[in-house]
Amino acid sequence: MPGWKMDRRAFLKGVGGVSLALPALDAMGAEVANQLPRRFCALYTANGMSLPREEHGLSDWSWFPTAERTTPEGRREFVFGKSTEPLSSFRNKLSFLGGLYHPSGPKADPHTCSDMWLTGAPLHNPKPGTYNTVSLDQVIALHTKQHCRQACLVLSIDAGTGFLSRTGTISYNLEGRPVPAENNPRRVFDRLFRGDRESVQAERDKLRRRMKLVDAVVESAKSLNSRLGKSDRERMDQYLTSLNEVESRLAAAERWIDVPVKHQDYSHLNLEATSEGEPSEFYRTMFDLIALAFDADITRSVTFMLNREDGMGISDTFPLKLGLSKTHHNLSHATDKEGQLQFAKYDLFLSHQIAHFLRRLDSYPDRQGSVLDNTIVLFGSGASTTHNPRNLPTLIAGGANLGLKHGIYWREGETRMANVYVSILRSLGVPQESFADSTGAAAQTIFTRV
Repeated sequence: MPGWKMDRRAFLKGVGGVSLALPALDAMGAEVANQLPRRFCALYTANGMSLPREEHGLSDWSWFPTAERTTPEGRREFVFGKSTEPLSSFRNKLSFLGGLYHPSGPKADPHTCSDMWLTGAPLHNPKPGTYNTVSLDQVIALHTKQHCRQACLVLSIDAGTGFLSRTGTISYNLEGRPVPAENNPRRVFDRLFRGDRESVQAERDKLRRRMKLVDAVVESAKSLNSRLGKSDRERMDQYLTSLNEVESRLAAAERWIDVPVKHQDYSHLNLEATSEGEPSEFYRTMFDLIALAFDADITRSVTFMLNREDGMGISDTFPLKLGLSKTHHNLSHATDKEGQLQFAKYDLFLSHQIAHFLRRLDSYPDRQGSVLDNTIVLFGSGASTTHNPRNLPTLIAGGANLGLKHGIYWREGETRMANVYVSILRSLGVPQESFADSTGAAAQTIFTRV
């Protein structure tokens, strides 16, 4: 109706008290319809970070800052350790968080820490592969998918879902089931940007053929399901859930097919890079793809699992390719001085990759500021050292336009990781008061608008 204006905080209420944020509507006013995109990216590395023993005299190689200094202006600030020095140019755009933990962590097999990193995973059923809950990125995707072509992008070093507790993904759907990850740069590129290179009509025809095929498979699966036993029905339920997710992605793709993808420069991409090749080339290509996806607003929720737990997967040998003496998992168990130093040097390698990613995000101009200013990047691990589920190494970057204030090493005793997730959700405008086993918001010196 002419002249009628909707509250910009309006949301829909559904059965069971579930709420869903409305997209930006013209009825909310131009300042809302043109509001900044709010994005989230979670980056996970397995096996913890190097926190060398005090007796080895390697405190300057600790992943967490161990020293402070006074600036010329008289302020106190933390000092980056040698393993995180590549990130120092982003001092005012990132913060370290200490003392975080998941209450369910100490109760679990220590190798399940990647499974529960974004979920909190209440262990109602300790059987591997059956206990999980929805991950943070999927909650965010539920509230951002109406604004972009793809609800989420799930990446990992090994692709797929892995097996049992040694999963190959950190993303879990609303039923707590693992969302398969992708690790092939060319397939990721084709999924994200292919529509920019093919005729619209050809893409539409191809999309509709796929939708008809999925519809037919769903109907057949439902018919078969009615004649199966209990355990088979449970397996079929998982299969049907996957099909429904595919169906939703295809329907979303059809809505966007006539909207051209933003023109971008792809010349720096090496789509032939593989996870079995040179480590930095693979990581940087994947990070460049994420940055391009954010810049083109193709998705606003991304996860990338850089390594897998327990010596599993391709990346366990990356330290050897970098000239270090042991595999990643073996280095994480080192107790001698040289072993702990080499573990820290692998952290240094990862810091270089994260710094590359932050530079990419910061180089793309957004409606206000840079893409990094409108993106919250979460980087960390599900263990501190040797599968210890406490004091989880955690770094938050970006989000200057979302109310985040940086340059802080925050710690206030032991704090539930889920409380930080509540702060992230609120900064992203997701109307959710709790997450997993949270008891409130946390780190409000960083999340200043929470």
